[in-house]
Amino acid sequence: MKLSTNFVKDYVDIDVDVHQLAEDMTRIGNEYDSAGKLINATKLVIGKIIECKDHPDSDHLHLCKVDIGTEILDIVCGAPNARKGIKVIVALDGAELPEKTIKRGMIRGQESNGMMCSIAELGMENKFLKPEDKEGIAELGEDAVIGGDPIQYLGLDDGVIDFDLTANRGDLLSILGMAYEIGAIYDKPVKEVDLKHKEQGEDLNKSFKTEVKTENCKLLLVKKVENVEIKESPTFIKNRLIASGIRPINNVVDISNYVMLELGQPLHFYDADRLGNTLIVRMAEEGEKLTTLDNIERTLSDTDIVIADSTHGVGLAGVMGGLETEVEPDTKNVIIESAIFDSVKIRLTSNKILRSEASNRFEKGLDPARTHMAIERACALLEKYANGKVVTGTVKYDKTENKEKEIDITFQNINDVLGAKIPNEEILNVFRKLGFTYKVKGETITVKVPTRRLDISIKEDLIEEVSRIYGVDNIQGKLPTVPMKAGSYDKTQREIRNKMIALGLNETLSYILINDKEAHKFTTDDFEELHLLAPITEDRNTLRYTMIPSLYKIYEYNNAHGQKDVSIFEIGKGFYKKGEVYGEDTKLCALMTGKYFLGLNNNKNVDFYAIKGVLEEILEYLGYAGRYTLVKQEMPKEFHPGQSAYINVNGTNVGIIGKLHPNVTKDDVYVFEINLDELFKKRVGKMKYKEISKFPNIKKDVAFVVDKNIISKDIEKVIKNAGGSLLIDIEVFDVYTGSNVADDKKSIAYSLTFNDSKKTLTDEEVNNLMEKVIENVSKKFSAEIRK
Repeated sequence: MKLSTNFVKDYVDIDVDVHQLAEDMTRIGNEYDSAGKLINATKLVIGKIIECKDHPDSDHLHLCKVDIGTEILDIVCGAPNARKGIKVIVALDGAELPEKTIKRGMIRGQESNGMMCSIAELGMENKFLKPEDKEGIAELGEDAVIGGDPIQYLGLDDGVIDFDLTANRGDLLSILGMAYEIGAIYDKPVKEVDLKHKEQGEDLNKSFKTEVKTENCKLLLVKKVENVEIKESPTFIKNRLIASGIRPINNVVDISNYVMLELGQPLHFYDADRLGNTLIVRMAEEGEKLTTLDNIERTLSDTDIVIADSTHGVGLAGVMGGLETEVEPDTKNVIIESAIFDSVKIRLTSNKILRSEASNRFEKGLDPARTHMAIERACALLEKYANGKVVTGTVKYDKTENKEKEIDITFQNINDVLGAKIPNEEILNVFRKLGFTYKVKGETITVKVPTRRLDISIKEDLIEEVSRIYGVDNIQGKLPTVPMKAGSYDKTQREIRNKMIALGLNETLSYILINDKEAHKFTTDDFEELHLLAPITEDRNTLRYTMIPSLYKIYEYNNAHGQKDVSIFEIGKGFYKKGEVYGEDTKLCALMTGKYFLGLNNNKNVDFYAIKGVLEEILEYLGYAGRYTLVKQEMPKEFHPGQSAYINVNGTNVGIIGKLHPNVTKDDVYVFEINLDELFKKRVGKMKYKEISKFPNIKKDVAFVVDKNIISKDIEKVIKNAGGSLLIDIEVFDVYTGSNVADDKKSIAYSLTFNDSKKTLTDEEVNNLMEKVIENVSKKFSAEIRK
């Protein structure tokens, strides 16, 4: 929002330097990008050419004598329109212009003591310039006083502050809104807007009809102004539009833009004779065509709001009018539309078509009171500056609740949150400066918030207003005195994170946004993906459900840059919609490939058992030892069917582990993901401890040749039952499918650890147990001992 200081002075009396005003606004939370004068030029004066003759050594230069009031200057000028008798802008010796410094000198043997300037040379943006502003020196009117200030005479002595406003302060996208903010800073009252105009003729409601066919329009006002004279706008309107970054066109179009800047309510003017006597607000039909003011035919969708006559669309609501009903130089009668449309719909349409000053205001939300005010203000200005005749009556459609919000708050509430002791009278003074009315009953203040402040709805918003206007610098800091205790937030996640790092994995942080084509990969769960309404890029248009695609992208990036050894993990969120329920889960995801580093000069190739070991370490660390199993079920197609499983805790699947399918990657990439929210629903019992045995362990290795479709977990159950209480550990240390076994067989080698906490085991005892293990496994699975 570009603020013209001349414009805002219409509503609040201030005499402050533009830079000081910018700093004071920043102090209460309104940051700015730049602040300065509209025209940055020095040592300019109004002069009159009293003599003009051709340069003897040039076919285009002139030798001019220019009266500047205090002296007569000789100036060499090359402008084609330089001639005796006109009043001009003179840049004196030492004048600073945007692109040059003027110095006295000789031009082709003739002395020149300054320069006569065009408007372009003063630094005006090119889009505001007419051809004559660039092709010759500026010609001032007869009323220009010789020796006076040309910038002041032209009405360009304005300050401009370009504010970078927060999204919630839509009220500041208007001069009147800025006036209330500035008035609060300097304790100045804000003046009333002049809405006075005459109305005549038959009531418009008898000859003009409106129809609203969508709930996306809450307020629609229509008025008519007849017999307007389209001409150039008054200088003050043009200059204020220029200072605000808008190019003047003609008085009627300029008044529409002027009111939008002044009150923050966009308007649209239609040529009444082309529009007819009906105006309809409806949603566009899918594929409907409409040619907008920029002469481009647009293809609309059913999310666009359309302004239509009785037969077809004539404008895109809140974004751009239609070419067919454009106000042109021969327009005589004007229909004015002032409305409030759904901010989300306007945002979607403007992203497709055009982001404009108008759409920006609709997106932030509008005050219904200003909607009424703006249409009356437009009528007043059209009557005054276009000689229009305002038709009696206003056609209205109003479904808004135009009520001021009342919020109860206490003085203690305010001081407790701010940690301050602001006197009661100072707090009430802040509300008065902001233009909020209030009633005090004991310690309670009932504040009535004007409808223009859409950003204020709860008492915390009022506390923020007190801190802003009273001044954060005026609030003395102090240490908190409330009782403090150690918190537990995120403690478990931090412990998991530390454990994963201790296991040799590196933590990463990935985007929660993925492409919608990846949303259902690596899972068979039934859910509806969550799309962004307005994604910045199609590559990241959907919230992820599983984190595996995010980590796989990181693996791909590292692999493409020559880093083949990747062991990473992340604790993050997955998002979903299941039925009518929206939700999110906290998940732990890990990806491993290449070599897994276990320490200095100690590494191994990552395989299923390596990542399974990391998973088991985490589950047992969290207290789920003996309560989890790996279950073979129908796996997602992105997982290798023979090296993947679901992670089951107490009968519920809480995650997945396995190797990625060769169709996904030819490399050996292993992943696991645990839904921590589901895992933590499984309560952990008290830890049981027992003394470490004083007696030695005895280890025995055995390898069984079994059918390929037999799962190792099933064999381990049989081994455990046969080994009894003396068998304390079972570990798979080799799986072989080479030439020494049949094609439909595999060899699984186990290391079995035996121990008795009461005595040293004998070879005979262990051998008996081993014989029982071999016998039971052989009988159950038709297994053979690998020689």
